[in-house]
Amino acid sequence: MKRSNRRWLWLIIVAVAIANELRKPAGERTWHDRLFGFLPYDFRRPTFERLKQTVWNTGSDRILVPQVFGIGWSVNLHGLLTRLGLLQGT
Repeated sequence: MKRSNRRWLWLIIVAVAIANELRKPAGERTWHDRLFGFLPYDFRRPTFERLKQTVWNTGSDRILVPQVFGIGWSVNLHGLLTRLGLLQGT
């Protein structure tokens, strides 16, 4: 896929995520959800605690987790290193 096509696709996905939130009544907007029941997005201001829970979540063995900000997934390094046998689960 051409770079310009990917850029347009990305912009469309962002617009759909924003439209998904704006469709909700103002009091019900959370600015984080899943598109099509699958693709996570989170437009809330990142916090250190959410960043920590995304990048180093000792309470989860999942490797791919929703990003702390944006659309898509991040890597839970704790889950990855545990599965590789480089860390013992806590």
